[in-house]
Amino acid sequence: MLTTLAPPDLADSLPWTTPGVLVGVDGSTHSVTALSYANQLARTLGLPLHAVLAWDYPPPLYQDLAYPQVRTSVRAHAGERLRDAIDAVLDGDEPPWLTYDARQGAPAATLLALSRHARLLVVGTRGHGGFADLLLGSVSAACVSHAPCPVVVVPRTWRVESETS
Repeated sequence: MLTTLAPPDLADSLPWTTPGVLVGVDGSTHSVTALSYANQLARTLGLPLHAVLAWDYPPPLYQDLAYPQVRTSVRAHAGERLRDAIDAVLDGDEPPWLTYDARQGAPAATLLALSRHARLLVVGTRGHGGFADLLLGSVSAACVSHAPCPVVVVPRTWRVESETS
């Protein structure tokens, strides 16, 4: 059951104080598209934008976790992927109402826990998972099924220009 994987309530460790548009980012093109949509939606609704990249140690590294440099490297890489996605969407024009955080945890469980403190959750149709032919990835499906707030799944074909078309 998914709820057994969820981290405890994260209210004490949130990087934001006002619920807004929460977007899951993993660096994939689908998640960058979702970030772009979430940014536009947050601006339109006058809500803060909260970008989160949830990461966990890949299984082959478990035997190496005794080495602090491995933990630091994985954490730093996650932060870099999140910054790269934000830079790609905002092009250096970072609004003051943006918060972002790369945090350790299973992506679906982390987004579900954080969504308790959001007005809306935005995800891409799929991320970096291994099943490219799926229409909806496992994280997106879990969020749609279990999030306590409304969820928007942004199709990979959405473009900023399509909003005005």
